[in-house]
Amino acid sequence: MPKKRSGGGLSPLQQATKFLGVSVLAGAVMAGIALPAAGALGLAAKGSVQGFDDIPDNLKSPQLSQRTTILDSKGNQLASVYSRDRTVVELKDISPYMQKAIVAIEDSRFYQHGAIDLKGVLRALNKNAQSGGVSQGASTLTQQLVKNYFIEEAGDDPTKVAQATQQTLGRKVRELKYAIQIEEKLGKKKILENYLNITFFGEQAYGVEAASERYFSKHAKDLNLQQSALLAGIVQSPTRYDPINDEAEAKKRRNTVLARMAEVGDISRAEALAAEKSDLGLKVSQPKNGCITAVKGASFFCKYVEKVFLSDPVFGKTKEARAKIWNQGGLTIRTTLDPQAQASVQSSLKDHIYKSDKVAAAATLVEPGTGKILGMGQSKPYGYGKNETEYNYSVNADMGGSNFGFPTGSTFKPFVAAAALEQGLPATQQYPAPYSMDYPSPVSTCSGKNWVNTDGATVENESESEKGPYALKEAMAKSVNTYFVQMISDIGLCPVVSMTNKLGVVQGNGDKIPEVPAIALGSKGLSPLTMASAYAAFANEGTYCTPIAIESITQRVGNEQKSLAVPKSTCSRAMSKKTADTVNTVLRGVVDSGTGQEAGLTDRQSAGKTGTTDSRKNAWFVGYTPQLAGAVWVGSAKQNIEMTNIRIGGVWHDQVYGADTPGPIWKDAMTGALEGKQVENFQLVNIPDPVKDKGNNDGKNNDNGGNNNGGNNNGGTTDGGTTPTPTFSFPDGFIQGTTNGGNNGNGNGGNRG
Repeated sequence: MPKKRSGGGLSPLQQATKFLGVSVLAGAVMAGIALPAAGALGLAAKGSVQGFDDIPDNLKSPQLSQRTTILDSKGNQLASVYSRDRTVVELKDISPYMQKAIVAIEDSRFYQHGAIDLKGVLRALNKNAQSGGVSQGASTLTQQLVKNYFIEEAGDDPTKVAQATQQTLGRKVRELKYAIQIEEKLGKKKILENYLNITFFGEQAYGVEAASERYFSKHAKDLNLQQSALLAGIVQSPTRYDPINDEAEAKKRRNTVLARMAEVGDISRAEALAAEKSDLGLKVSQPKNGCITAVKGASFFCKYVEKVFLSDPVFGKTKEARAKIWNQGGLTIRTTLDPQAQASVQSSLKDHIYKSDKVAAAATLVEPGTGKILGMGQSKPYGYGKNETEYNYSVNADMGGSNFGFPTGSTFKPFVAAAALEQGLPATQQYPAPYSMDYPSPVSTCSGKNWVNTDGATVENESESEKGPYALKEAMAKSVNTYFVQMISDIGLCPVVSMTNKLGVVQGNGDKIPEVPAIALGSKGLSPLTMASAYAAFANEGTYCTPIAIESITQRVGNEQKSLAVPKSTCSRAMSKKTADTVNTVLRGVVDSGTGQEAGLTDRQSAGKTGTTDSRKNAWFVGYTPQLAGAVWVGSAKQNIEMTNIRIGGVWHDQVYGADTPGPIWKDAMTGALEGKQVENFQLVNIPDPVKDKGNNDGKNNDNGGNNNGGNNNGGTTDGGTTPTPTFSFPDGFIQGTTNGGNNGNGNGGNRG
């Protein structure tokens, strides 16, 4: 029976000896070797062996968390994201100096012993007994590898990390058993490779490749002797020996490693002395982690890709499962972002609006027929400082956007027109469209319960001279409010809501479009991505395709790459080809001779619609060619800036219109994105003008001389011109469809243009 101290406990030497006995016995059990002398070490053999055998036999090597690389559609890197900065490399891609340095300082007998080093244990016991504490450890590289496996598996859970690192006999025994398995299964070279890839080198760098890039801006295969010695020395205490924060301490530790390498015969003493005289030779690279570091202004798109991954069930059935894959990383994500289109979006935004402006702009480009997002950007950069934001104004709230989207004004009117055409109304349909009128009542709904104008809400056109009768083409070109209110009254609300559902049009908070007449005037908040994708259906002959951001994903598992399934665009017919062709013809008139002339492209056919909202808090242009659709929004994210008497991008505006601010942004972005692309034309239809002998031709007004193509006014909102306009008021709650307006249909989207 071992002697106990007067206090009743074993002495430090006796405790260490007991641990050694357990380790030796455990190793013997695993190897099938009998150790008759085990009892002399003071062990209760039966209990120790039973506890050891209860440990599960198989240790699964964790999939190491690595960097995820996000690429554009051409394979150019946009950003790298990671929970742990690590790039796994093979042993052949690690400098021989580095391999020798880590073995020399951490486990110099690595190639001579098995899972445990008995000589090392005895040496450590002796030194620790002499010092009265723990001055030297005895864990082999294999044991350290197992410990790192436990830490890696724990992830960022502090409780699990504490359990993985706690200094208990039970953990040590478990570590030993798995170390023996690993020795038998992997062999020395693979163990060394795994160790160098998993261990922490400080400064956010996990694994030798990331450490080499962090401290020396080079690959691990290119490390020289003194650089290898420095990295090997850091492992024991990444904080204490951090060369960035304490060069003197790091150099002292590096020289200790060099001396040890000479001592074990890896290098000559002369080589060690020469290396010791050199400085650290740091060439530090700042870690570039996360979408905030994305190039080409793609930070917001990068975050959108991340949101897609974490929310789409194709990547895992649960939120936790998807997050685990994302955090493990090792992904190469090729996205739909087209570098030419993205560069054009960013250039146009920069040319037309400053990040320091009171208002912001967001632009999104989508490819008709595929749903691919080709460009996405905004004027205020991604970040947390002044004139920066983390909100992506181009997308819905659940994908990182604003809480409700932004009221779209008259850019909603083409949806009403499409619904009416699908119901059989002719493109020559006329309505009286007076200057001012009450909202028609009652209006039928899908539920069968009619909407009724209980508040006596009214709607007006821009000026008293603007009064019908009008047909569709001219009404769209001039953005006549009363025309579209009468149209929605004629066909009812259900066809319009049905059309928006087919076009993927939901509010920024994810809610469906409500059944109220004010939706005809864009009273509800939508996102640029939603609008661009919906308009793309007009370009795609009436077929709507859900937007997608990811082309393909591969994941590195060990030394192999495997492909992951990705979300696919779902295309479905939203309207007949005839309806789409008719809408294209009508919206082509908007940019040819209507409110959107300033946005029209000069080298190819285009179509689109302007829009502004109450008090000019939002201005839009949404348009397309047969090959590309895009939406541009300008306004205040908090909806607290009225864009009158305001300077935007260095240009003074008495009043902001959809044509003169978002329109040019759209025009330049589209022009650059389509440069060098084949010119394609719409299949237009002939729409006769049923209104004869009017004071002006069908939609031939322009923005000069204060003609009626100037911004019409509905609740102080205009678009497309510069003529001063009268204002009028609505009941409380009417503005932007809030409370009464949103529920009863009296909401005014600011609906001219």
